Amino acid sequence: MPQKVNILIVDDHPFIIEAYKNAIKGYNSEDYEFTITQANDCRSGYENITSPQNGVFQIAFFDISMPSYEEKNIHSGEDLAMLIKNEMPNCKVILLTMHTELLKISNIVKNINPNGLIIKNDLTFDELLTAFDKILHEENYYSQTVVKLISQIQYDNIDVDQFDKQILYHLSKGTKTKDIPSFVPLSLSAIEKRKLNLKETFSIKGGSDIDLIREAKNKGLL
Repeated sequence: MPQKVNILIVDDHPFIIEAYKNAIKGYNSEDYEFTITQANDCRSGYENITSPQNGVFQIAFFDISMPSYEEKNIHSGEDLAMLIKNEMPNCKVILLTMHTELLKISNIVKNINPNGLIIKNDLTFDELLTAFDKILHEENYYSQTVVKLISQIQYDNIDVDQFDKQILYHLSKGTKTKDIPSFVPLSLSAIEKRKLNLKETFSIKGGSDIDLIREAKNKGLL
């Protein structure tokens, strides 16, 4: 009897979703029976993870950049990946991104440790099929560009966590620092300290919030 595999695909580009589905359909094996659920933004992704119609997911594909779900503080595929790891610890997570910034890739690997990480410019049908096959067989898969970037990582002293990213996100949306505690579960003094640390990390000590946001965007954190 074939093993049933529930798959979640969350991406706001329909052609990418079709590429995933075609790769899965093209995977010739009598050992598996695939059920695919698709979503196109953070909100629908959140709903499928917290109230799955088809049971627990074994594999999940997430685009990094998608329309956010403000009410639940879900702003990206990274946030969805963290959520599904909490809700379904055995689910294999594959992330896809256009980002090729070293700090961005380093933080994804450190904070999420996905089973698969693919740069979209590396993406071909064969690449997707290879990634899918390795994930099914309990192996991890990082695309060529990711492997090159990881080999260059020299930012071990730089640590940008989920709270830092939330602070940066709300600053980029025009939220005043004094109002950020309404969105992030930290005190105002803790947020101020984190902002100072981020400015030091980005070598803009004494810079403005605009400078901080610009550098965060340059490093792929926004």
